[in-house]
Parts: sequence; C-alpha cells; structure tokens
Amino acid sequence: MSAGSTISSVETLGHLMSHVSSRYAERVMVEEADGRQFSFSQAEELVERLSNGVAKEVLPGQRVVINLANGYDLFFACLGVARAGAVAVPLSDQLTKVEVERIIEECDPALVVSSLDQIYGDLGEPEIHIDKHSTAAIFYTSGTTGRPKGVELSHKALLDRLNLMGVIGLVGPQSAAFGLPLSHLMGFIFALSMAMAGYRVYFFPKFDPKAVLDIIEQKRPQIFAGVPAMYRLLLEAGAESRRLNSINVWYSSADAMPTDLARKFQDFGSALSFGYASSFGSAAFIEGYGMVELGGAVATRMFPSMPFKSAAIPAGFRELLDNAGIGIPFGGAELKVSDANGSEVAPGTVGELWVKNEGSLKGYFKDKSATDAILANDGWVRTGDLARRGPFGTVYFVGRAKDVIKSGGYSVYAREVEAVLEDHPDVAEASVLGLEDPKLGEVPVAAVRLMPKSKIGVAEIVSWCQDNLAHYKVPRQIKIVAILPRTDTAKVKRDQLRELFEPEK
Repeated sequence: MSAGSTISSVETLGHLMSHVSSRYAERVMVEEADGRQFSFSQAEELVERLSNGVAKEVLPGQRVVINLANGYDLFFACLGVARAGAVAVPLSDQLTKVEVERIIEECDPALVVSSLDQIYGDLGEPEIHIDKHSTAAIFYTSGTTGRPKGVELSHKALLDRLNLMGVIGLVGPQSAAFGLPLSHLMGFIFALSMAMAGYRVYFFPKFDPKAVLDIIEQKRPQIFAGVPAMYRLLLEAGAESRRLNSINVWYSSADAMPTDLARKFQDFGSALSFGYASSFGSAAFIEGYGMVELGGAVATRMFPSMPFKSAAIPAGFRELLDNAGIGIPFGGAELKVSDANGSEVAPGTVGELWVKNEGSLKGYFKDKSATDAILANDGWVRTGDLARRGPFGTVYFVGRAKDVIKSGGYSVYAREVEAVLEDHPDVAEASVLGLEDPKLGEVPVAAVRLMPKSKIGVAEIVSWCQDNLAHYKVPRQIKIVAILPRTDTAKVKRDQLRELFEPEK
C-alpha cells in the first residue's frame, strides 16, 4: 500500500467501496448477528451489481427510496444508488405504513426498493461520476419535534470529515461493535467511518444488550458505539460483571451522556489489553455533539484514555474534564451562542447554539419555510439547542429550546431536572416535560424508570427533588413507568408520555 493511496480522499458515496476494497480486499467488513459476513471485496461486488440494477431503472439525480429492514443490505443499497448517480432515501423499518406512504408521496421517487432482488444487476458498468456538492441522500429526522422532515445532505457533507479515518487502517485489522439504525445518520456515518478505517464490524440489526455483551467478551472488539440509552441498558444487563477490557474507545452521540455513566464504561474498558485476562488503564470515552442537519457530529467531548482507572484521576484534572461542555469543534465547524438576531450573547447567558459547518444540510426537501427557519443567510444553522458560553471558550449544552418549561415567569430546563432525577441511585432514567397549568402557564412533570429490583416510591423521589431543586423546578406529578417510549434512535417520545398525566386544576 503506497502512502498516496493511504490518504487519498473519497469524494462520493459511489466511489467508497472501490476505494476501500482496493486497500482492505479480503478483510471481513461486516459480520451480522445471524452470522452472515461480507469481505470488502464481496461488498464492492454487491454494490456494483446493485448500482447497475438501479441504473437500468433510474436516471442520475432521481430519488430512490430504500425501504428495507435495518441491516447492511440497506447500507449497501444506499451505496449502490449513489454509484448510479441517484439520490438514496433510506427509511426506518420502525415507520408505520402511513408514515412510509407520506414520505413516498413527498419524495416522488423513481423507484422504491423493498428487496435487493429488485436491483440486483450484472457486473461491468462503471460508476456514474457526479459532483461532490450534489445531493447524496435524504435522511428523515426522527420526528421528536413534529412530523419528520427530509434533510438533504451532499456527498461532501457525508464524507469530508471521514477521510482521515483511512489513516487508522495503517494499524492493521481492528474491529468494532454497534447496533444503530442505518437509516439514521449516526448509524450511517459510523458504518461509513468503519469502512474507511478497514474495521471489521459486528452489527446488530436490533439492539440486544445481552448479545452485545456476549460479542464483546467473545470477539474482543476495540470500539463500541451507541446512544446513552444503550449504555444504560448494557449496565442493567450486567456490564459490570463482564470482561469488556478489549474496548479501547467507547463512543456516544444523539443525546446528552451522563458523566458518571461515561466514567463507568471507561473503567470497564482499558487503555491496552493483552488477551482476555490482562489489561491496564481505562478506555477513552468520546461523546459527539451533532444532528442530522449538521451532517453528523461537529464537536467532541473526550474523556481520554488513562494508564489508571478513572477513580484515580486527580480531582483538579477530573473537574476540568467533567466541565468541558459539549467539547471541541472539529472539521472546520464554528460554534456561537446567539440571540434571536444571530448576535453572540455574553458568557454565562443562555442563548441558542448556532453552527457554521461545510457539512450542513442543503435544505429540507420540499419545505422552504422550514429551510428558511433553520438556515441563516450567512451559512449559520440554528440548531434549536440552548447553550451558554463558559470559561476558555467552552460551550455548555442546556437543553432543547422546545423543552424549556415556562412556569410562573421562571424558565425550567427539562434536562436539568432529568439530571437531578437520574442522580438518585434508584432511578435508571427520567423524562421531564411541561404540562399546561391555568395559573402558572406550565408546570414540570416527570416519568421515571427505576433500576431493576428497586422498591422506591413516588414520595421518596419527590423528596429527593425538593432537596436538590428550587421549588419551581420540582415536578408536580411523577409517574413510575416500566419503559419510556422511544424512536428507533432511542430518543424519548415525550408526546406519548403526556397522556400519563392529569391536567393541572
């Protein structure tokens, strides 16, 4: 392998598999939970066949809906569509029939793929070369803030920040495990990055915490990626008693990661392992901040790997790491905390986080009003996230603007109340929302899921809140639930929780 080929860039999704196959060839690219495997060269051949099948039905630039179950077939279909010069529209297999029909009507696709057999073609046709600034795919948002919207992302947006992953391939064969939906951007980007690095991936179409722990123990991957809810489920499934020391890097995104949970998993992993029984130090834990509209993560908060466990970190250094905010911008992203007019607010003042980034959305598909609402004229994206500036230019995430509860003239941040609830040793996770109130406008209420075998009651949780929160932040109603309803990206569906609570009188 020449140095030039090592760092050469991939400019379009359609070129990805020929590029990585030339480097990694017979390495295993993916092993799914049912044991099915693809080497890089086998995956390249499949993508070429799918591309040629698509090209017989679709013109460059037309849209192709990929309506397949979660798995690498969906990923390869997207790459095949891109190789044919068309635009992939991957759909979640968790959508209802009505939701699928609405998206298909909105997209007006030239083709809807419900089986790879539909687009399985011959070998031999070259890929269609298209501009890297053209739309590569349309990813639909998870719909937690209203009806899902189609986010148009270019080839450049999806690939530019990943090209350095090719350098990682120099260290030799490594492996990773994850079980994210590939129809959503976090899972898709992680699959792309692992392909660029030449990693073998152990993939779970449906996240199963016990199966994931088994694979980590048996197959010894070096990286795991998931959302915070998955880490909670791994902990509840017995992660503490498993041998997870092969993991050198834990990665999380899509929601705020509790610091104490990140520290636990740091210590489950290691800085370096020598086989099953011997290892030392703690793993790195990386938390990404981003959203679909930004083309993925634009900032990272890192808990670095240490030659000792996290409990031994000096107090001053621990405080510095724990107060790093959402992390360090990368890939040329710029962050500012703004008022409604785009002017930066004073340090310590809560404002909306705006991001300028070359990987941001081109727009929402067929939704000019929503596009105008999120994109400022000068290229800044209004994220809808509330944040504040701290010392040394750090940025702290406060919560979603839509999750601010206006109660009697006070602003109650749902994420702050959730963090206090989750600090209770018997509370596994919590979701806080605002309920209409005739006197105060809104009041906070909470749904909580308890740790296994916990017998704690509502009165004890209320008392905990009263000891740790100002009176106006204490939830007026608390419901203990067995599960919190979630999207397939593990975000809580707050609207479904609302029906649990009685209107305030």
